[in-house]
Amino acid sequence: MATINSTVISGSHAIPALEPLLSGKRQLLLVTDANIVRLDAVVQIRTLLANDGRQVTLIDNVPAEPGHHDVSKLVKRVADLNVEMVIGIGGGSVLDVAKLLSVLCHPESPTLDAMLAGEKPQQRVTSVLIPATAGTGSEATPNAILAIPEQNTKVGIISPVLLPDYVALLPELTTSMPAHIASSTGIDALCHLIECFTATIANPISDNAALIGLQKLLKNIETSVNEPNNLLAKLEMLWASYYGGVAINHAGTHLVHALSYPLGGRYHLPHGVANAILLAPCMKVVRPHAVNKFAQVWDLLPDADRTLSAEEKSFALVEYFSALVKRLNLPDNLATLGVPSTDLSALADAAINVKRLMNNAPCQVSHDDVKAIYQTLFPELITKGVNHE
Repeated sequence: MATINSTVISGSHAIPALEPLLSGKRQLLLVTDANIVRLDAVVQIRTLLANDGRQVTLIDNVPAEPGHHDVSKLVKRVADLNVEMVIGIGGGSVLDVAKLLSVLCHPESPTLDAMLAGEKPQQRVTSVLIPATAGTGSEATPNAILAIPEQNTKVGIISPVLLPDYVALLPELTTSMPAHIASSTGIDALCHLIECFTATIANPISDNAALIGLQKLLKNIETSVNEPNNLLAKLEMLWASYYGGVAINHAGTHLVHALSYPLGGRYHLPHGVANAILLAPCMKVVRPHAVNKFAQVWDLLPDADRTLSAEEKSFALVEYFSALVKRLNLPDNLATLGVPSTDLSALADAAINVKRLMNNAPCQVSHDDVKAIYQTLFPELITKGVNHE
């Protein structure tokens, strides 16, 4: 089991606290994307990085759903640099790429192809991860997810070496997120927390992290979306996302993420959107096998009716998840996103083969069960009662 050794810096106006981390470093690699790089807070960070004559190489074209070919191109781009520190600023895709580059920039590391084949890295250069969204928790996980276009899916490279030396939770970076991004990333964090809490391999460490994260998230997710300049709510969401990453590190996600992978790999749906669509339908399947844990989560809601029985609380929580997705104006079906209902079997084939996650589910889920979940996401099939083969 990996142990998190990262030092965490958090709080508004905490950018100057990054300066001591750079001591003795001359060649820095900054990894971000074209939208994030223009933020005022990122401009401040870039200025700080370049102080004292430090050389900063900028990569600002990380795609939203990076694949192994994208990372291979970036490795070639920085091959001749003696990178001493990698700084990643962005959402989960950017942070995952930064984690991989922190390994691949070390001269003794295996190649990307070797890591995809299962070889574990042993070394990396110093890394700093700064999330610009409150959702993936990538800054706290030993995982890096890459799309494999040839297989219409995604794979995870997992190693404790991917964990960063430093994490900075800076709420100013998240205030300019569009509402739909704040909503979908917040739901992504919620999925991490509830899935880890109900996983077969859940344990006291992951449970404590999940409950702390859920308490922060359920209290702040809607405020953080509706009041984008509320730095306290934004910081609480960053911490909720971080605790989701901690929970993943010690347990693991299951049904929602297994079913979302094919939607990202085949149709390139944003990860948070795919998770939002799947949250309530998957938790409806999980509920009978996690009644007491669902009841615990229900009690964390600020206005929860705690007089209900555990069974009633578990049903109410699933209804809450469904209503929350609607209140956040996120899609609740696949038809509106251009996914054809004729692909049900292919989607189920791909999802059921994500064994690493399926094995974490607290219940046995068959191919037909997976297809039935997908089917609920097509209104025309619900109306007609059609079951595509």
